[in-house]
Amino acid sequence: MKKLNQLSIFIENKPGSLKNVCRLLADNNIDISTLSLADTKDFGILRLIVKEWEKARDILSANGVAVTVTSVVALEVENRPGGLCQILDTLDKYSINVEYLYAFVSPINGRAVIILRFDAPDVAAERLKSDRAVRFIGEDDIFRRK
Repeated sequence: MKKLNQLSIFIENKPGSLKNVCRLLADNNIDISTLSLADTKDFGILRLIVKEWEKARDILSANGVAVTVTSVVALEVENRPGGLCQILDTLDKYSINVEYLYAFVSPINGRAVIILRFDAPDVAAERLKSDRAVRFIGEDDIFRRK
């Protein structure tokens, strides 16, 4: 199973916090491929997929930003109604929990790319391998340009 390294960044839930993180990355020529932001009353968790994740982690840490690295899985499915449900049906069949996910449409082929974190990633991967409509993708696929 191909895994991606995702940066999880804890930011205060106040104006400018998101911009400050994005500015640090932009000023260091780090391109964000996809992101997700979830908030609570006091802080947010910004999840990023970037090609140069080690460089990004080091820059953020050096600037006092709380950042961790998490392994996630990227799946590519047909971009159509029910594409996500097909994956969820397989996971539900085996009682595999999705901790979180976010998605985007690939500019290369128009297929849906779903970034997932599972409670049992190896079991999830094994079960999803049997689904012919699902393709595991890695960094080369995520960061490829047209």
